[in-house]
Amino acid sequence: MSLAGDEVEPTQDTTESEGPQRKRVAEGPAIEDPKDLDRQKMLEAYNDSFKNIAEGEVVTGTVLKITGSKVVVDVGFKSEGLIPLEEFRDEDRNLDVKPGDKVDVLLERTEDRHGYVVVSRQKAERLKIWEALEQAYYDQSVITGRVIERIKGGLAVDVGVRAFLPGSQVDLHPTRNLDSWCGEELRMRVIKVNRRRGNIVLSRKAVLEEEYFRLKEKTLKELEEGKVVSGTVKNITDYGAFVDLGGIDGLLHITDMTWGRVNHPSDLFKVGDEIEVKVLKFDRLEEKASLGYKQLTEDPWLAASQRYPESTRVQTKVVSLTDYGAFVELEEGIEGLIHISEMTWNKRIKHPSKVVSVGDEVEAVVLDIDAEGRRISLGMKQTEPNPWDQIEGKYAINSIVTGTVQNLTDFGAFVEVEEGIEGLVHISDISWTKKIRHPAEVLERGQEVSAVVLNVDAENQRLSLGIKQLEPDNWEEFFSEHQIGDVVRGKIVRLADFGAFVEVSEGIEGLCHVSELSDKHIDHPQNHFKVGQELEVKIIKLNLLERKIGLSIKALKEDSESEESWSYTPEMATTSIGEIAGEQLGQLKKKAKQEKGGDDDES
Repeated sequence: MSLAGDEVEPTQDTTESEGPQRKRVAEGPAIEDPKDLDRQKMLEAYNDSFKNIAEGEVVTGTVLKITGSKVVVDVGFKSEGLIPLEEFRDEDRNLDVKPGDKVDVLLERTEDRHGYVVVSRQKAERLKIWEALEQAYYDQSVITGRVIERIKGGLAVDVGVRAFLPGSQVDLHPTRNLDSWCGEELRMRVIKVNRRRGNIVLSRKAVLEEEYFRLKEKTLKELEEGKVVSGTVKNITDYGAFVDLGGIDGLLHITDMTWGRVNHPSDLFKVGDEIEVKVLKFDRLEEKASLGYKQLTEDPWLAASQRYPESTRVQTKVVSLTDYGAFVELEEGIEGLIHISEMTWNKRIKHPSKVVSVGDEVEAVVLDIDAEGRRISLGMKQTEPNPWDQIEGKYAINSIVTGTVQNLTDFGAFVEVEEGIEGLVHISDISWTKKIRHPAEVLERGQEVSAVVLNVDAENQRLSLGIKQLEPDNWEEFFSEHQIGDVVRGKIVRLADFGAFVEVSEGIEGLCHVSELSDKHIDHPQNHFKVGQELEVKIIKLNLLERKIGLSIKALKEDSESEESWSYTPEMATTSIGEIAGEQLGQLKKKAKQEKGGDDDES
């Protein structure tokens, strides 16, 4: 089609039958009818406007008007396009266009059955999004999308169209709770796109890795020991917290978190906290850093000796208990030990929990301080008068006291005579006569008893008591009533290879050695005697100091035989009285020599 004003060559086959106009054309240029000229110009303009437009392309149109359900758009075609109103509503259901606005639409068909151009704004937008996604894939550029929901294997993300973010590509580390990402705006990279199948795969991990390595390189250049840096708490364990310094994780150990006591790192920090830390150690090759938080403040122990000199009274708080004492906090970062022996003047405390509990506020006195060794020894009992200072004036020797049995041991019983004052009743001072193997045989805890004060040692805080001293000494009575050579009757109470123990009075026992049991050799007394057997014995040894009595059956038998040898016979009638006396005297000397071990002259 030619435009108006163009020349047309005449042809050979022009005839009259073609009419007047044909003739004029054949003859040469001529002025046309103005109406025909306007129609021709409109047709040429129409053809020019669409000669480069094809169906399936995106064109720009102008909103002419908005009806109840349609938006009329002029795309410069012979007729307008009608687009559903829904394609122009935003997320809040509000229209986002008005007459006169320019909009991009997709030309689907140049004319429908009603003569309108078929266009779509929604499809145009979708087409532009796909083109942008494909371009982002080729350029490896970063796009932004919002997580819609969790689906099998990962997350559904809105990037203008629905895309898939695999669970393995969400973060640098495996993520267990994918539901927590719903609604989040994420920066991602397109790692796979297929418009024909409508398939788009994204990766946030790729973006993070790129940023991580870029940040890590910068951090490695700038990080050095002694430098104070900012970081983010990334993870918390029982022994500390890992802090992200920018591509490098540093360990903040629990011992470097505070000068004071902390039970768990989570008591001080939580994941996500932005904190300042000091680089204590840094290995650039291994990319490892040790961090400190408490090092940002002064060590409280540096001036502890000036703040807490010896004999200073302080208010403390019990922070922990052990078998040997209680640890107390004087201030944050300063802890001391109150040993169990320094808690009370009563020495019989088995565990600190009997006196204090964790969290108690207690007053104490500084006994010793070692700032270099970071140790302070404290005492609670020093805040009260020492009852042992007046002990000698209150408890005279041989005075009688009353107390309560607090504890029983193999060697005796501890009796509390007043708060903080305990005396020991040794097992040997419980009874004059009973053979006691353990104090529990006659005493029990909590029992109230009376005792005699035997000795007072205020300096060493010792008080010796005796229970048997309240009664007469049976041994003294026996020794005062008997002497060597006396014959007594007794009962065997114990047998041993070396002899027999014979009770000669209530609670009074003597030993009849195996050599004194018989004039014949006896290897095992158990084969010749039995416990409970009553017999007569002769006292051959008395030792009051050691409370020992020596007994003999053999000596008693020898006496009996001597008496029989001295009995009257007819022959004696011719013997003078002097001869008989001389003979008896010789026998007595001989016997004395055997018993005392001396010679005849000494006897």
